[in-house]
Amino acid sequence: MSDPGGIPSATGAASGGDRAAPADRFDRGLVPPMVIGSILNPVNSSIIAVALVPIGAAFGAPPSRTAWLISALYLATALGQPVVGRLIDLFGPRRLFLISTSLVGLAGVAGTLAPDLATLVGARVLLGLGTCAGYPAAMSLLRGEARRTGHDSPNAVLTVLAAANQTVAVIGPPLGGLLIGVGGWRATFALNVPLAAAAWLLGAMRLPKRTGPRRTGTVSVVSQLDLPGVALFAAMLVTALLFLMDPRPAGWYLPVIAVAAGGAFALRELRASVPFIDLRVLAGNVPLLATYGRAVPAYVVSYCFLYGFTQWVEEGRGLTPSQTGLVQLPVFLTAIGVTTLTGRRSGVRGKLVAGAIAQLAACGLLLTLGAGSPVWLLLAVGLVSGIPQGLNSLALQNSVYHQADPERVGASSGLLRTFSYVGSMIASAATAAAFGDHAGTGGLHHLAWFMLGAGALFLLATLLDHGLRHVAPADASAGNGAGRRSGAQGRREHRGD
Repeated sequence: MSDPGGIPSATGAASGGDRAAPADRFDRGLVPPMVIGSILNPVNSSIIAVALVPIGAAFGAPPSRTAWLISALYLATALGQPVVGRLIDLFGPRRLFLISTSLVGLAGVAGTLAPDLATLVGARVLLGLGTCAGYPAAMSLLRGEARRTGHDSPNAVLTVLAAANQTVAVIGPPLGGLLIGVGGWRATFALNVPLAAAAWLLGAMRLPKRTGPRRTGTVSVVSQLDLPGVALFAAMLVTALLFLMDPRPAGWYLPVIAVAAGGAFALRELRASVPFIDLRVLAGNVPLLATYGRAVPAYVVSYCFLYGFTQWVEEGRGLTPSQTGLVQLPVFLTAIGVTTLTGRRSGVRGKLVAGAIAQLAACGLLLTLGAGSPVWLLLAVGLVSGIPQGLNSLALQNSVYHQADPERVGASSGLLRTFSYVGSMIASAATAAAFGDHAGTGGLHHLAWFMLGAGALFLLATLLDHGLRHVAPADASAGNGAGRRSGAQGRREHRGD
């Protein structure tokens, strides 16, 4: 019998998408490519944290300039995730997965050989585009397996996916410190070459060859992609994020362009027969919109801690990159423990409330730090910050999985990442503004107050959303996925579709 709560064995699996997995059980052979594909982005998001100072020293660039190494990746990924997610919804994950992982390998080579900061920023843009497919592909595969088996995807698989992303996000700084100690900051880019090769090989061997709807003819493909909608979405997002990265009066025209492009995008999507992002469906799904909005302040705090605290430990506290990486180990250990303990529980509201409170506690601890703070206090800060690392991303991911239209789970998952990257861009701008030319203690304290405000907003948004009580338990109770299907049908009926 199948076990909807676990990861069943898929015996007799063959490679290249020709496996004959048991009809009523999840194919666990899909888990390795799902995991390695989805971690390519968080490993590059976090490993750069300990490399910013040595890169700045190598190119004579202050924190306000090296911040572009953070922003470039997120700008590319924030745009690329929903686009690639939509392509995955249309054509299946395999092709997009293989193309994207190839780009990651090329970006790793370009970053390793970069002669200047501008080239390095370009490599980070390529990395952002290359890491776009992993997470939407994983969520699409989960939805495809649910359709194939007649069972909702097991909570254990969602937990493994979240735990892997959390593990890599928090182990990135220690790993980066080790690599820098052995081969310098260029080794943090070179790491992408073997990772991309492994992801490509696993994807080629394991991912199904045909999972998306077949399309015939160039005209059909173009109509399904809604290229005008994609272009307007890109204009809106890029101009808005460019302003967030450097919010100065001289850049007044950027939000004006963003608003104009946003209005044109809305008109286009409401009139398009096959829209890039179905705003009518999205507008009728208030719980999903609330999840997207809640993700922004959650990730503002998370990324402010990742980049701000890490830079301060190196410059303000005076530790080496290797020592700074070790200071992050409690984050890794706590996040993994919390994710493992809570992952099999379907509810999300309790996780989000606990995560928000832990974020506020960690921000408060940052205000106690100074240039002479003992190492044990730094470790304590990391220990507390690991709690929301282990709770928030897992809960937000599960919320989208249960709230999204099953036919657009790839695009919906990509949009979650887009909103999280909006949070990361705000965090990057706030960190650069707080530190200026030096990551000192005063700047850290200013950043901590900003983080407290974002954390309070996240907690308030969670407490006021009473619908979170019913996100997963009712769905999870229907082991055959009927609860999810009826929920989606109910949303369609409510909209009058």
